[in-house]
Amino acid sequence: MTTVLPGAQDAREAGFEQAVAADERIEPRDWMPDAYRATLVRQIAQHAHSEIIGMQPEANWITRAPSLRRKAILIAKVQDEAGHGLYLYSAAETLGTSREELLDKLHSGRQKYSSIFNYPTLTWADVGAIGWLVDGAAITNQVPLCRCSYGPYARAMVRICKEESFHQRQGYELLHALSNGTEAQHAMAQDAVNRWWWPSLMMFGPPDDQSSHSAQSMAWKIKRHSNDELRQRFVDIAVPQAESLGLTLPDPQLRWNEERGHYDFGPIDWTEFQQVLKGNGPCNEQRITQRRRAHQEGAWVREAAAAHAAKHSARNTEAAA
Repeated sequence: MTTVLPGAQDAREAGFEQAVAADERIEPRDWMPDAYRATLVRQIAQHAHSEIIGMQPEANWITRAPSLRRKAILIAKVQDEAGHGLYLYSAAETLGTSREELLDKLHSGRQKYSSIFNYPTLTWADVGAIGWLVDGAAITNQVPLCRCSYGPYARAMVRICKEESFHQRQGYELLHALSNGTEAQHAMAQDAVNRWWWPSLMMFGPPDDQSSHSAQSMAWKIKRHSNDELRQRFVDIAVPQAESLGLTLPDPQLRWNEERGHYDFGPIDWTEFQQVLKGNGPCNEQRITQRRRAHQEGAWVREAAAAHAAKHSARNTEAAA
């Protein structure tokens, strides 16, 4: 065990703080405080888990898509989500935490994923509402992460945000088609927006005065904006888009505030948010049960891949000898 003298430790901390203050990237081999590393692992893991669990609500509609074009778009989107999870688990591994450990914590309930994915997709319009609202909220939250102080996370987010923009656009386009279709299609689109609007606002996390992590994450420049700032930004973007779609957002208190230069909106039901986080949402048990089953059924693939890699490694060693 290497002993670090107090003066050397202070110099390391000072160097880290200076790098963060100067907007320089912290890389895997750089020294970082244990708390910084733990915060990153928690956030990246939650993000990765959300991408993987988030495949379920929409994959449910692949076989029931109304056209070949819609099916191809939805398949591409679900594949993208799997790729996002891969990028993020890889970023977490650079912090010394294995993917197996993170998945074990997900399956055992010791780590969380976004509460939004514990709601059901009841109609085809839900696919559009998720694309427009849920992925729209994700973009609002994730674009600033491209400037995250931790290099691997920031670089992973560049590609993820580009693909999320496609997801948001396909959702908007789907809702536009439904909203301008038959009376029944318009009603289906409106119903989906009614159900997904408030959970989308909850995606940004609790209010700033109730968030236990935001202040420190912002000080370390892991996050660049507070939960409430991002939530307001999303509302300001979504309102004119809803008007363009010909759909109504389900908030009677939603109105433009000339003095603030932002839209005012009604209170969020944080009791519902906390209940979903505790595992009492409509689909909590269904989502995690399906994830555990998929992991167990895929064990043979992981074992075969490991055996294949070991076989090639042995052959390369023999050839080198």
